[in-house]
Amino acid sequence: MDSAALLDLLGNENRRRILRLLSRKPCYVTEISEYLGVSPKAVIDHLRKLEEAGLVESHVDDGRRKYFSIARNLRLEVNVSPYEFGTKSAYSASPNLDITSWRHVSLHVGRESDAPSGNELGNGNEETGEHDLAALAADLEQLERLENELSMAQRWVQGRLTETLDRISAHFEGVDGRFYGDLLRGLTCGPETVESLARKSEAPPEIVRDALEGLSAYGVVERDGDRWRLVATDS
Repeated sequence: MDSAALLDLLGNENRRRILRLLSRKPCYVTEISEYLGVSPKAVIDHLRKLEEAGLVESHVDDGRRKYFSIARNLRLEVNVSPYEFGTKSAYSASPNLDITSWRHVSLHVGRESDAPSGNELGNGNEETGEHDLAALAADLEQLERLENELSMAQRWVQGRLTETLDRISAHFEGVDGRFYGDLLRGLTCGPETVESLARKSEAPPEIVRDALEGLSAYGVVERDGDRWRLVATDS
């Protein structure tokens, strides 16, 4: 689902409260209605929209009662800065993703403990069950700390991005330095054509082309066939 549409969907307080409730346990309509203090009809309408967005799913138990639960892991980010307003949404990556090979992030990741089955956890008095639960609790503590540290790192990066774009803008006195900053940001993930950069910056292609030629004179971008790219630097 488009992140802007998702943000609009979650702009409703009652939908956010429904998700908060479902994050604790699966619920049926009457239970949600009593929690929110709104009619079952209104709850059904909210649940329908959340289901259509893929955030909520339902199942019927043996007593033919319909329960709703959260369908998947989703992260929604909203960036607001002097140089950007945008949203990003992403589903959780595979647990097998090798984050130790990332170029700009260095993480110490301990060995993932083997998750016990429900039967093993049910036998809490057994030594193996207690050991597995203790290992999972240790994993939980480590991951919660990591989440907090990554949140702080994101805030630090956002501040540095704004500071760097401010300094880029200062290099282009008398012109719209933010426009040049947009062009450079558009090239950070790889070579782009003039047309694609024009779409991203919402500027006419001829203006983008002239600006790239100007940046080329500074030695920060170069032509690569029909594309432009940042000049590689040793860092």
